[in-house]
Amino acid sequence: MVELSPDDPAAGLARRLSRMVEPVHSTTYYCREIDRLRNEGYRGWWHAYFAYRAAPMGPVTAPVVTATFYNFAPRMVNRAVPAVWEVMTPARVIERRAELVDGAFARIFGDGHLDATLAEAAELARAAVADLDLGSRPLSAATAELPWPDGPAMTVWQACTIWREYRGDGHNIALAAAGIDGVEAHVLMAAHGHGNQPTITGIRGWTAEEWGAAADRLRERGLIDRRGDYTDRGRSFRTELERTTDRLSAAPVVSLGIERSQRLVELLGRVAGHLIETGEVPGAWPPPTVRIP
Repeated sequence: MVELSPDDPAAGLARRLSRMVEPVHSTTYYCREIDRLRNEGYRGWWHAYFAYRAAPMGPVTAPVVTATFYNFAPRMVNRAVPAVWEVMTPARVIERRAELVDGAFARIFGDGHLDATLAEAAELARAAVADLDLGSRPLSAATAELPWPDGPAMTVWQACTIWREYRGDGHNIALAAAGIDGVEAHVLMAAHGHGNQPTITGIRGWTAEEWGAAADRLRERGLIDRRGDYTDRGRSFRTELERTTDRLSAAPVVSLGIERSQRLVELLGRVAGHLIETGEVPGAWPPPTVRIP
């Protein structure tokens, strides 16, 4: 495992790269092509989401998905899993996801203006995730087992998906070590100004009562105040959580090296910028349009 000090430049680069990796990976969720799954047996966006995101782990049960994804209410997962495996096998949904994302990238990057950028980014991003220690990283480990697709755009997407799940697994480790459960993580997110209780509970399945109980627990710990805003202690707590996540997510940067990682920031910045500027993916979370079907 990579051990870094809080001020190590690799940790800072890990955070910067995560902001570029996320939009590329998120094309999976937001490209218009993915909506075709609604007509292929799935009961809506979320039903398909739990299938194609969990599929690298095989035909897993709802408790496994709940534990691995960490921040969804169990009842929301139970609505989809394991029934999604009756629509398509994990192998088929993985194949179908790749077909749809490939089609999206052909449309989005078809004019060729980012061909050179994608080619260079594919080489660097794949190298960054090639030899990660994936102990305690179930979702990134499962994703890393998938065969590499053809073409630079899909190679960038695959690398970014492994990278994104690697950071997500690491963030879950940091949350659990700090004693923060799935709903509490979202209350803290709202305290930071990312979303609010009605929006987040609508897309993560928690009830208002569960949100309120989580807020009470965080108040007892002195992390938020009566209005749901951070206390000074809470702000420090969040800062340390994010630093821990950065340190736990820095291995790809260490593997690639600082200079090549900086170059990858530049390259993925162009790709992510295009995706956001053209409206293919949202530039912030929570997204404005995703609802529980």
